[in-house]
Amino acid sequence: MFSEDLWLENEKNCAVVHKSKRGRKRQELLAMALGVKVGVKGALLWQPLKLFAYSQITSLVRRAALTQNDNHFNYEKAHNFKVHTFRGPHWCEYCANFMWGLIAQGVRCSDCGLNVHKQCSKYVPNDCQPDLKRIKRVYCCDLTTLVKAHNTQRPMVVDSCIREIEAREISNPDERLEAIHEVLMLLPAAHYETLRYLMIHLKKVTLHEKENFMNAENLGIVFGPTLMRPPEDSTLATLNDMRYQKLIVQILIENEDVLF
Repeated sequence: MFSEDLWLENEKNCAVVHKSKRGRKRQELLAMALGVKVGVKGALLWQPLKLFAYSQITSLVRRAALTQNDNHFNYEKAHNFKVHTFRGPHWCEYCANFMWGLIAQGVRCSDCGLNVHKQCSKYVPNDCQPDLKRIKRVYCCDLTTLVKAHNTQRPMVVDSCIREIEAREISNPDERLEAIHEVLMLLPAAHYETLRYLMIHLKKVTLHEKENFMNAENLGIVFGPTLMRPPEDSTLATLNDMRYQKLIVQILIENEDVLF
């Protein structure tokens, strides 16, 4: 009878044989697909063969993605090639030839990851499809690179900001006055009374517009930054808000009898 150790060793040897056969079968199938032959020294060529197959499959997948994206927003974009040192054997994804050398064997597109010879980069079409994993920024980023990476006509941040603004900047005058009135009701009593009294005075000032040239719009320009100064002392925020500050104060003056 077989001892337990002998039986385990036999099982281990059988597993190694089956694994070797499966590996050999994979080598033969891959070599057949690539149109090459694997001889007796096939084991030595297996790792470079896998790397070559990977580069070709990657290229095919990228081309398929480009074909699919042709049905969407096909903005032309040149590749952003930079000299690159590859670790291990690599093949050009344009001509499928080996990249020789130990350093700076070729160039890689920093936006989509395409790997080609430096000479081949001159003939690669402007079909770069940026990979989101390689795009780290939204601002200070090339516009075409950004929209192609997200497969959109415009940057999503532009759509989001405009959608939010349009949902808030109210076009109907009656609805706008109602919204402003609701906000005024949230003010503390002292703030509300002071603002009400000031608006009544400024409305009287506008009655003498022909003499003092101070209509509601001009008064909004003067009093807007003072009455609606942002909490933080930011010059940039003040400049950005100035147009809206003027508009709100102008509306308050023109409609003081309705709002207060």
